[in-house]
Amino acid sequence: MATARCAKFLLQRSTQGFLFSPRAMPAFSSPLLSRAHRLEPTDDELYQRTTVNVMQKEADGGVLIHSYSPAGFNIDGNRVFGPCALLPPAILQWNVGTHEDITEESVSLFHMVEPRIEILVLGTGTKLERISPAVLALLKRKSIAVEVQDTPNACATFNFLMSERRVVAAGLIPPVYNKALQVTEE
Repeated sequence: MATARCAKFLLQRSTQGFLFSPRAMPAFSSPLLSRAHRLEPTDDELYQRTTVNVMQKEADGGVLIHSYSPAGFNIDGNRVFGPCALLPPAILQWNVGTHEDITEESVSLFHMVEPRIEILVLGTGTKLERISPAVLALLKRKSIAVEVQDTPNACATFNFLMSERRVVAAGLIPPVYNKALQVTEE
């Protein structure tokens, strides 16, 4: 009987908010401070719809250079003989023979295309060669960053930039056959 009286007293007159009291008040009585507060959508939010327009579907990975040789390049399964200009998704023959043939006229292709190219990767053959300062100045005026490298490194740089989905183009000259690795019998 004493237990029933004690429970009745606690349920009726609890001012400290015991958990088993039906009138227990939470520690924070403000709805802004309570974790259980939920924002309700207003009338205009209930009827809004989101629409998406796809302007152009993206290519799965873009153009990648799979291999190179003194004869040319293997670009996404396409065999390209000689120097080439890559303007994804286009693969073009590039009318240069050596790094000395890279002139303002030969790079005009790269600054005339849309969308604008961010980075132009130039592969100069077996080893890194110096490009004419006039060519570099022209590309700088056109806001195109230039990366001049030997062709093996230029291919790797181009593939890396394409994987980052950058707007990149490449002008590549195939490396010449290296006789240093050739085995000779005496």
